[in-house]
Amino acid sequence: MTKRLVDVVGLGLNATDTVLIVREFPALGSKERVLSMSQQAGGQVATALVTCARLGLRARYIGKVGDDDAGRFQLASLRQEGLDLRYLRVARGAANQFGCILVDQRTGERTVFWDRDPRLAIAPQELVREAVTSARLLHVDGCDVEACLQAARWARRARIPVVADLDTVYKRVERLFPYIDYLVASANFLPAVTGEPDPFKVLEFMAREYKVRVPGMTLGRDGALLLHDGRFLYSPGFVVETVDTTGAGDVFHGAFIYGLLSGWDMRRILDFSNALAGLNCTALGARGGIKSRAEAERLMATGARHANPAFAAEERRKK
Repeated sequence: MTKRLVDVVGLGLNATDTVLIVREFPALGSKERVLSMSQQAGGQVATALVTCARLGLRARYIGKVGDDDAGRFQLASLRQEGLDLRYLRVARGAANQFGCILVDQRTGERTVFWDRDPRLAIAPQELVREAVTSARLLHVDGCDVEACLQAARWARRARIPVVADLDTVYKRVERLFPYIDYLVASANFLPAVTGEPDPFKVLEFMAREYKVRVPGMTLGRDGALLLHDGRFLYSPGFVVETVDTTGAGDVFHGAFIYGLLSGWDMRRILDFSNALAGLNCTALGARGGIKSRAEAERLMATGARHANPAFAAEERRKK
């Protein structure tokens, strides 16, 4: 039996973000003054793993960074967080993935412009089986589909649960679905990839057609919805003073993984994930507001919730 050397291994994206705060998002063809500009470390899987590490889990990152200043900035940020980086590679001659993020100061909502150098792609043959099978859980984002598929197959054979954060419809990403145990996608992903707009029906479809053990979706300020053990669970979002919504979904997944590995019940996992994601929105950058477990639990105990009546009513009806 393989010894579990880390709690979670993540395969997927990192990004170096330039965050621009503007008073309000400009209309097409207009001009808007930038109130502030900063460089921030981000990326779906990298940020989820940083969240795990700050919560006390041993986290390993599999991915690539460019050999430019942005790549060195990202690499330094991951080292500072204490992640296991033995399987991270520097792509020579490649620019690191970047994001140019416009944040509307009034609402904290962000719009992301991004690009990724093809040389940052991870091929299946570059993976090491033990890097995956020596973890208690695998987290993927589906970006490099074939590599994610290989890692998920290894995890399935080793009886390691697979968590996926999917928000972009990559080519042939549906091949990954049958190997995912916990799929918590963005609100737009599953309707886009299946053609089914109804959140409840699309989660039932994922469970029925692809045998996803726990399909779900994040709903922004409305929280999150999951189908678990044949029942829908709706967890409303927490009311916070929003500064920047960048990274909220990534932090949600890190908290979700922490709850799973801690053996919590699914309702508590959802509430905790929503709380930590909400708190992250109170500061600038994808990782700027990652708080402690105690702070998240305090919000869970005392914070106001932003419940969407339609989701709450439908959850009750479908129980």
